[in-house]
Amino acid sequence: MKIAVCCDHGGLALKNALSEALKTEGHEIEDFGTTNENSCDYPDFALLASEAVAEGKCERGIFVCTTGIGISIAANKVPGIRCALCSEPLSAKMTRLHNNANVLALGGGFVGKNLALDIVKTFLETPFSEEDKHRRRIDKISAIEKKYMK
Repeated sequence: MKIAVCCDHGGLALKNALSEALKTEGHEIEDFGTTNENSCDYPDFALLASEAVAEGKCERGIFVCTTGIGISIAANKVPGIRCALCSEPLSAKMTRLHNNANVLALGGGFVGKNLALDIVKTFLETPFSEEDKHRRRIDKISAIEKKYMK
């Protein structure tokens, strides 16, 4: 699977660790930065990586900032992105099953490497349920997006 990854300075260590683990598992990683610990702005990286997912250049995204909150907010401004901040595997499973989320946000200051690997594995391996009620809800989210994101 081709995965877009990005982070700010607060998520760099976790992004790098996850990227290496995912490459080892055979995934293709497209890294949208940052690449150093200098203070930077997460919206810059979230925009580029979100566009790659929304345009279909990458199948999924994994975005990291210190809390995961800011980068998920920025990602969700891009039409077609359904980014979920998850701090344990069950929420990663449910956001795939129910919301067909295409981007996972993590808080590098809150989630350690081993837990993050479990969350990512769950996120990548869980399919969308395809249930009508969930499709209907996602369609309603898309309608809201179309109304306000012009």
